[in-house]
Amino acid sequence: MKPILNFVFFIFMLSNVFSQQTSTTRSEDIKSAYDIQDSVMIKTRDGALISAIVVRKKESSAPLPVILQHTIYVEGKARALKSLKKAADRGYVGIISYSRGKRFSPDAITPYENEANDVYDVIDWISKQKWCNGSVGMYGGSYNGYTQWAACKKKHPALKTIVPYVASIPGKGLPMENNIFINPNYEWAFYVGNNKYLDTVVGADRERFRKMTFKWYETGVSYKKIDSIDGTPNKFLQKWLQHPSFDAYWQKMIPYGKDFEQIDIPVLIFDGYYNDSQNSSLYYAKELRKYNPKTPIYMILGPYDHFGAQVGGQADLRDYKVDPTAIISTSKITYQWFDYILKNGPKPEMLKDKINYEVMGANEWRSAPSLDKMSNGFLQFYLTDSKSGDFYALKDKKTTEKKYLYQEVDFADRQTQNNEYYPDPIIRKEIDTSNGFVFISDVLKEPVLINGSFSGEIKASINKKDMDIGVTLYELMPNGEYFHLSYHIGRASYAKDSTKRELLKPNSIESIPFSNTHLVSKQLSKGSRLVVVLNVNKNPFSELNYGTGKLVAEESIKDAKVPLQVKWYTDSFVKIPIFEIASPVR
Repeated sequence: MKPILNFVFFIFMLSNVFSQQTSTTRSEDIKSAYDIQDSVMIKTRDGALISAIVVRKKESSAPLPVILQHTIYVEGKARALKSLKKAADRGYVGIISYSRGKRFSPDAITPYENEANDVYDVIDWISKQKWCNGSVGMYGGSYNGYTQWAACKKKHPALKTIVPYVASIPGKGLPMENNIFINPNYEWAFYVGNNKYLDTVVGADRERFRKMTFKWYETGVSYKKIDSIDGTPNKFLQKWLQHPSFDAYWQKMIPYGKDFEQIDIPVLIFDGYYNDSQNSSLYYAKELRKYNPKTPIYMILGPYDHFGAQVGGQADLRDYKVDPTAIISTSKITYQWFDYILKNGPKPEMLKDKINYEVMGANEWRSAPSLDKMSNGFLQFYLTDSKSGDFYALKDKKTTEKKYLYQEVDFADRQTQNNEYYPDPIIRKEIDTSNGFVFISDVLKEPVLINGSFSGEIKASINKKDMDIGVTLYELMPNGEYFHLSYHIGRASYAKDSTKRELLKPNSIESIPFSNTHLVSKQLSKGSRLVVVLNVNKNPFSELNYGTGKLVAEESIKDAKVPLQVKWYTDSFVKIPIFEIASPVR
């Protein structure tokens, strides 16, 4: 799991991807060809000031549609101008506005909290400018993707489309996943919050935070005291720790529930099978389809990580050689989309249907009318207590006799770790079978196309009131190597409702459903097997849930006197979505 520490923070530092893709242009050429306003200040309804840069072609006199990016990442004027010039060169007005408190804004920096209102006010200001024709489109990745959805909480009439890449959701994708606070983004609060630009010194100091993470794990202090190990108070983390449920604090930052009913603009989403925050993009898309099914939502999905989805992929992804056809240009397709929506141009050729995805191992793109229609069947497997070597059998029929597998996890023991779920590398020679349970299916007699997000239900009883679990799905290929397909990490007490904690009853059999797993499309070959790894989460990379029922962030190694005792019952199952080749293919 250790690569996650370097990887996740790296992706946040690379959020403004378009600014990296544009060609180098001498500053004197920009000044001669473009009208640049680099010190625009936009006043919000509550009196705050938002710093912005506006770039237009000098030759343009008629009002034009506007392409807006709203970001917390202030990466330097030169880089911003390259990105804005790209918009101007394509017949738009290009604008970057920065989060409250960033760049020239005199206000306090508060990630997430004000974006919904502030972006609305920025769009309102834009819509009243003489160079705007009344149409605004937004794009960008990661935090920039989040701000687009925030702008839709109360959508401004001038906002005509959004193109979010790997959009995050505060409270769902980070700083916690399925209600578990995770460590890899710990330093992000300092990186964006320490000054008006970016604290690149903090960003480069990987050793500092690695030491903090492992020392916290070794000492066993409570999670809310993790910043005392570092020696620098993390005020944003401390605020977030007060909201372990996806409560009103988080809900006000994004469209939530019926807020989605008024989102009626076309949406184009880019995401990747190995993007850490993929569940955020899927949440937005599923909720929008649920509350307003008439809204056109398009998605492009492929074997990309958080950074790769923003540029269109990379040939080598964590030791996996990506299919050549998966490499695309996110930038090119984005502007084709803007031309389609804002200028009545042709629809991007890439969009054969609403969901467009690359099939790993098949080197081809396929399409479906919805996420649900990506699959037309399921493989359902039950856990068993039948063991051969290091593996237990994974069977397609439930055993008639109710049995269980017993696991004991000693949280006081800091020499061992559990749950190595993170997909880096994607292909590995072996997997850890020293803790948890590994289940393996029979050999596949025919090729199988896995399409979608796997789900399931774990039946378990524990001697405590809560636990964090991990479920990981692999393909064991005929050559003996393991291909990481997807995973789930989640808190049992929030399995049924992320907004409300429901503690488990000690020594009672509980049903723990899970569905918020990473979507994937992969062609499995004849002779492969499916492998499921089930484990309790215990490692330095996230909160430790000792099971007392108290606020997990307040638990410490003092709560680990009695080991966690788990009975995993054999009527637990996983459902793996597949697309049968014999059925009609779009």
